[in-house]
Amino acid sequence: MVTMDDVARRAGVTKATVSNVVRGRSVVSAQTRAKVEAAIAELGYRPNLVARGLATGTTMTIGFIVPTIANPFYSSVVEEVETVLQEHGYHLLLATTRGDNDRARRHLTTLSSRSVDALLVAGDCDLNEHLPPLEQLGVPVALCAWETDPPSTLPVVTIDYEKAGYLAGRHLTKLGHRRPVVIADVSRHHVRVAGLRRAFAEAGITLPGEVVFPVQEATTESGYAAAVRALAAPDRPTCVFASTDAIALGVMAAVQHHGMRVPGDISVVGIDDIPQAVHAHPPLTTVALPQRRMAREAVQMLLQGISHKRRVPPDLCLLSPEVVVRESSAPPAA
Repeated sequence: MVTMDDVARRAGVTKATVSNVVRGRSVVSAQTRAKVEAAIAELGYRPNLVARGLATGTTMTIGFIVPTIANPFYSSVVEEVETVLQEHGYHLLLATTRGDNDRARRHLTTLSSRSVDALLVAGDCDLNEHLPPLEQLGVPVALCAWETDPPSTLPVVTIDYEKAGYLAGRHLTKLGHRRPVVIADVSRHHVRVAGLRRAFAEAGITLPGEVVFPVQEATTESGYAAAVRALAAPDRPTCVFASTDAIALGVMAAVQHHGMRVPGDISVVGIDDIPQAVHAHPPLTTVALPQRRMAREAVQMLLQGISHKRRVPPDLCLLSPEVVVRESSAPPAA
């Protein structure tokens, strides 16, 4: 088996330098790093993670619990978390709750017992009741993508979701829209809907409950079905606010299949700015959520906790979204 000493001799550096390169530390110059990486490639060196853990008292692994990776929003978050961890020589241990409370509990128990160096938890829909045990873990813990009532007992890096809904509503009211329909996963996204209501209230419009068409899942299929119901109403809306881009894509398909134009007959606005939004027909106006920045800041918070060998103190970091205007929104037809 090739050892770190073998790599050090081949590269003409110390064993400590090889260790710094393997762990992704920035204390090594670019030239020296290149020599060490070349020696690693030539010799086929593979770090012994078990030995490293015994020597350092760490596993170089961070656990991450997310609701799903089928949603493009969470896929981007997972990718960014993994990227940051690799930059620092850490590995990712991923688990998904899939909207199942018992599954969430089992994952929390399993990850807590696997001696991860830190734990990151995304999404609040399945995990609120499991927060007290997290507060007692002996490793750094952080929450991200927490949409409703962020706890004051743990560090949270999340997005201002109420502002996201508000920005979508303000964009529509400035275009002159006064008859919206809201298609939303209300149980999970009621904060976004509240933001939209605030924007319309500022324009002197109180939105009645019947303009909200709830869906059970934030999917294109559910958006399509809800839009079919909304379009059957006697007073046709001039615009649709969807609580996610996936829902909005289904809405646009339903509008077009009913012989109407987006935005000529109905404007559509979503939230997320998933990759599919820019390639839609027409490209979707949306409120972009800074999910990659959120993921990076949450991981950096955990890494600081690991380096200082302490829990991360409770704090709330709220990141701001922004409107991305494309071709699916326009002033209402006369």
